Amino acid sequence: MKANEFLGDLENTVIINKLMETPFHERTEIWRDNFLASIATCNLKLAKNEVVMSDDGFPYIQLQTVQTEEKFRSYAIIHQLDTLLNQGFGIVINPQNDKPDWVFSYGDLVNLKLNGEFYTYKSVFSNINEYSSIGKDEEILVGQPSETIFPSYLRHQIRDFLHYSGLRNAKIMLIARNYTDEEKASQDLVFNIMPTQFATEHEFNTIMNTLQWMLPKHYSFFGVDELSIENGFQLI
Repeated sequence: MKANEFLGDLENTVIINKLMETPFHERTEIWRDNFLASIATCNLKLAKNEVVMSDDGFPYIQLQTVQTEEKFRSYAIIHQLDTLLNQGFGIVINPQNDKPDWVFSYGDLVNLKLNGEFYTYKSVFSNINEYSSIGKDEEILVGQPSETIFPSYLRHQIRDFLHYSGLRNAKIMLIARNYTDEEKASQDLVFNIMPTQFATEHEFNTIMNTLQWMLPKHYSFFGVDELSIENGFQLI
C-alpha cells in the first residue's frame, strides 16, 4: 500500500482545524455533530507520548490536530481503526491542552467499525437505566450475540481482560425481551458475573466499568447467576 493511501480527507482536516478554534463554552450540538462527522477521516498526528494509561485506568492513543503547512506523518483514525481495535486502545484528541478536545473509549471505536458512527442513539438495545436483571416470571428469548453485535476483536479483548481479572470461565448470552411486541422489543447482553464472585464490591464495579468502556455506549448489559438460566450462556 502506498504511503499516500493512509492520508486523511483534506477537506475534513480543514473543518476540524477550524472547529478547534471554537472555545469549549461555545461548542454547541452543531459543533459536536460537525466534529464527529469529520474527525475519523481527517489528518491527525501522533503526540510525542503516543500511548498513555489515563487517570481513568484505560489505555489511549494520543492524537493531535495539525497546523497549516506543518510537516507531519498522517494518522487518520479510519485507516488505523483495525489496528486500534486489535490492540484495545481508546483515543484522546489533543491531550497536550489543559483539557483534551475529545476522548473516545474503545467501545466508541467498536461502534465506528460496526455502524459507521461513534455513537448510536436509536437501537434495539434496552434503555440502559431500565433493566439490570431478568424478572422471575419474565419471558425471554436466549441466544448468542452475532458477529455484527459482538465481533471477534471485541470478544478477544473482553475475554483477555476477564481472564486477567481471574474470571477464567466468563460467559455471555444475548436475551430478547418483549419479543412478541415489535414496538416494545429490546435486547441485552448478559454476563455470568456476580458481586459474590469478588472479595469486595469495588472489584466487581471495576469489572463492570471496564466492560462499559469496552462496549458501545448504547449497549445494555448486566450480570446474573449462571445457574438461573438454562442453556443460555456460552464461553466468551
